[in-house]
This record gives sequence, C-alpha cells and structure tokens, in this order.
Amino acid sequence: MTETQNGAPDAVSEEQYTFGMRQLAAAVNIITAAKNGTRNGLTATAACSISADPPQLLICVNAEAGAHDLIRDAGSFCLNVLAREQEDVAKRFASMDGADRSERYDLGDWTELTTGAPVLQNALANFDCEIVQQITAGTHSIFIGKVVDIQTRDDGHSLIFGEGQFTGISNQSD
Repeated sequence: MTETQNGAPDAVSEEQYTFGMRQLAAAVNIITAAKNGTRNGLTATAACSISADPPQLLICVNAEAGAHDLIRDAGSFCLNVLAREQEDVAKRFASMDGADRSERYDLGDWTELTTGAPVLQNALANFDCEIVQQITAGTHSIFIGKVVDIQTRDDGHSLIFGEGQFTGISNQSD
C-alpha cells in the first residue's frame, strides 16, 4: 500500500481486497426470485440481519449477476440458508458443477411461501422477503427485505464458505 500526498493510504487493489475477503468465512445461501413464471437464483454469502422489529435482512447482489434484474423486478426474494449436506445445490447455483443455468432447480425440492419466490425445502431457514429498499454500492445492489414469511428446520449444521472452499460447522458433541 502506498500513501497519497496527504499521508492517507491509497485504496487497496481489487486483488488485495479479494484475497482478504476469502478469509472471511460466511454462511452459504441461495437467493431466489420469481416473476411471471420465470425463476432465477444464485449462491451468495453476503446476507445479514438488520432488525428483529420489524424483521428485516439484507442481501448484496452483483449487478452483473444473472438473477439481479429478476430479484429487482420481482420486488421480492427468498434467502435460503443452506445446510452442510446441500453443498451440491450451492455449487449448482454458483455454476461450479458444469450444469446449464436452466438446470439449477433440478436439484432439491422447491416450493413457495408468501411471495412466490422459490423456497428450498429442508434448508436450515427460508426467509421470504418483500424488497423495501434498494441501494447501489459499487458493483452491487443491496436489497433490504422485510421478512413476510419464514420456515425453519430443527436440526442440521450450517454450510460455510471460506478460503475458497465449502466447509461446515458442527457441534463438538456430534
């Protein structure tokens, strides 16, 4: 890193930033949306809670992602929090298994809750959301969703992505 004339550091390079972010392990999710019979989705780790009252969360989606415009146009999305055994679904929605984009929903059992966004059955949690705000930040859109429906399961362990690979978390007693 170099310094500017006023002594402040220059911005880090995209490569430095990307390498650093690979160290930030995060839960793996599938973000889905549907409108007029068209459905799309992507694998993402950029999601977090905003508020419990009212229940809101945010997702960050690259504006160049194939599902971005459908999420925006649908005005809703579902955040499907994946379990460790759903790595194959994560890879499919991240285009890591060689399957065609049209085959994404061939894995897993998909239903709907309130908004009509695809819901992966047996995920650890499904947060069905209506978009209440969209913010542009660099190459991404931040979609703030009001949670209008939720489905959870009582068991299972989180699928995590860190250091460029999928892994999991389990209890020491397991």
